[in-house]
Amino acid sequence: MSRLICYCFGYTEEDLCQDVLRHGRSLIMERILAEKKDGHCRCAETNPSGH
Repeated sequence: MSRLICYCFGYTEEDLCQDVLRHGRSLIMERILAEKKDGHCRCAETNPSGH
């Protein structure tokens, strides 16, 4: 089972690895950063560690 990396959007470590292999960089990280910039991040509520 792949470790959950993004509690807000449900991305796993495997998702990120596959994304980099497919695109040569992480488009997922770009999406996460754009969503955070737009105020759609809920890490404090969804991540058990509060980060």
